[in-house]
Amino acid sequence: MTPRLDMIGMVVSDMAASLAFYRRLGVDVPADADGLPHVEATLPSGLRIGWDTEETVRSFDPSWTPPGGDGRRDLAFLCDSPAEVDALYDDLTGAGYRGHLKPWDAFWGQRYAVVLDPDGCGVSLFAPAAPPA
Repeated sequence: MTPRLDMIGMVVSDMAASLAFYRRLGVDVPADADGLPHVEATLPSGLRIGWDTEETVRSFDPSWTPPGGDGRRDLAFLCDSPAEVDALYDDLTGAGYRGHLKPWDAFWGQRYAVVLDPDGCGVSLFAPAAPPA
C-alpha cells in the first residue's frame, strides 16, 4: 500500500472567520459549520481540506502551541485566467482580508498574487499568464 495525500489540515483561531475566507475562494463549506470544532470539505479534485479549532487540537495534544513566524504553509488556488486572479484578489482585499503580494506577472509564466487568511497564512492565487499577443 502506498500512502496518498488525502487531506490538508489547518488549525484556526476563529472557525467562522476562517470558513468565511475559504468560502469566498469557492470552497463549498456548509453555512451551519461555523460553530463546529472540526470541519471538512471535499475539493473538486477529491482532496479534502479540514479545519480544527485551537481548542480541538489542545483536547488531544495539551502541549500544542501555535507555530511562530510565517511562510510555513501556503495554499495555492488555480484560477481560470489572469483576470480572475486580479478580480479575486480585489474581492478578498476589498472584504478586509490582508493582501501580501498584489497581482503581478511572475517570471515563471503565471499571474500571481498572495492574500493572507484570518490566521495569517499565505493563500496564493494564480493562473497561467496570458499568451503573448
